[in-house]
Amino acid sequence: MKLKLISTLLLASATLFAAEFPIHKEVLDNGMTVLLYPNKQAPTVSCRLFYVTGSIHEVPGSSGLAHILEHELFKGTKKVGVTDFAKDSVLMVKEDSVMALSHKSALAGDSARAKKYRAEYDSLVNVERQYMIKEEIWSAYQQAGGTGLNAFTTDLATAYFVTLPKNRIELFLYLESDRMQNAILREFYSERDVVREERRMRYDDRPTGRYFETLNGIIYEAFPYRIPTIGWPSDIMNLTREQAAEHYRKYYKPRNSILVLAGDLEIEPTMQLVKKYFAEIPAGEAFAPLVVRDPEQAGEKRLTVYRPDAPHRVDIIFKTPAAGDESLYALDIAEGVLNGRSGRLYKKLVEEKKLAVSVRAGNSINKYMSEFAIHISLRPDANPDSAEAVVWEELEKLKNEPVSERELQKVKNRAMMSLVESFLDMENVATQLAFYEIFGDYRLLLDWPKKLETVTPADVQEAAKKTFKHKGVTVGRLLKGEER
Repeated sequence: MKLKLISTLLLASATLFAAEFPIHKEVLDNGMTVLLYPNKQAPTVSCRLFYVTGSIHEVPGSSGLAHILEHELFKGTKKVGVTDFAKDSVLMVKEDSVMALSHKSALAGDSARAKKYRAEYDSLVNVERQYMIKEEIWSAYQQAGGTGLNAFTTDLATAYFVTLPKNRIELFLYLESDRMQNAILREFYSERDVVREERRMRYDDRPTGRYFETLNGIIYEAFPYRIPTIGWPSDIMNLTREQAAEHYRKYYKPRNSILVLAGDLEIEPTMQLVKKYFAEIPAGEAFAPLVVRDPEQAGEKRLTVYRPDAPHRVDIIFKTPAAGDESLYALDIAEGVLNGRSGRLYKKLVEEKKLAVSVRAGNSINKYMSEFAIHISLRPDANPDSAEAVVWEELEKLKNEPVSERELQKVKNRAMMSLVESFLDMENVATQLAFYEIFGDYRLLLDWPKKLETVTPADVQEAAKKTFKHKGVTVGRLLKGEER
């Protein structure tokens, strides 16, 4: 009776959840999507501008393009970050010409001449910096009381964001509309070196960096999720300012953008301001539809990497359907059953078998296709075969034995509480709304509690049977030891 009461209350909460978030969605004539969420809990507004351009839109030779543009759009515009745009633009033309000669010399094997031209480029940049106002965009936001200022690039999108006092959101609209139309890619080749160094530190010199990058390329055979967002080293160092500027001119435009404002705002006056700054901007070009899909997996795929500094781990990944597929709600329950200190995997691998120091299961949804992954941090003396065997035993149980009503309800309660808590953070709300709109519809996020509550033990079994197959798995092992 108690479980039934809890279930009834949770279903009521799930039904009310979407009603608590009166999202205003409007698509401008130029294709820009605007999502507004009014919430009076604090006198601030979390501002997000997403460009739906990420590494999935990159082709061989251009990987890292979206990421370097993320950096470059902080270099200013024709109006911001410069004292004399006329002189600034003349110098950039000279810089491009000199770097083209440097690149040509390097391809011809004349490294001395290439270095000479690079030194000439550096001299030109030093002259240009006399006309630059360093980090003026950052300073403008900070002086207005902005917090959480940052940007990021993913496989699907590039996002720029800040949280501002409610009376300063017009500053965001002004600066971002200017950046959408007038960005100037200053210090491009210097910044390219910065990105290359970032890649070296985060990927090339870290034991997990290249491991996960290679593992991702094995999981996805044809689909561009296999492309690293930061870019391959050779691609980064061959990107040109002209190439990046063309991508910006075409695609960093309204039809590929999602503007989200969440916080203390009024819908009508806010929409008037949005239209004032963005409505007249030309739509820009749309990306061609992605028609590539991964072929059906031929069998179990494996990667084993040995390194003396490796953290000793096993990763087990299954590809799953795209966001919106009904089976993903059942896999959310499977995640909850397996995950956490009270989850089945922790009890078996960490407490009982003493094979791992931690384990995590995750049902990560995405556009086009998603992943269900199990990540195991092994003990130094643990046998990875034994750890894998335990995981498969637990996956087989999910396929063959119904989850108990008590365990099912516990997972649902915990998931609902976690979601409600996350919606107290306007920065998180704004970001999640944008991503779900990219996935297909922001309402997927708001409908999630109601969908989750309807999942039955039989649904979990069915989803487990479809997903957890040896034929469809990719297993990675990063093991401590000498390279072989």
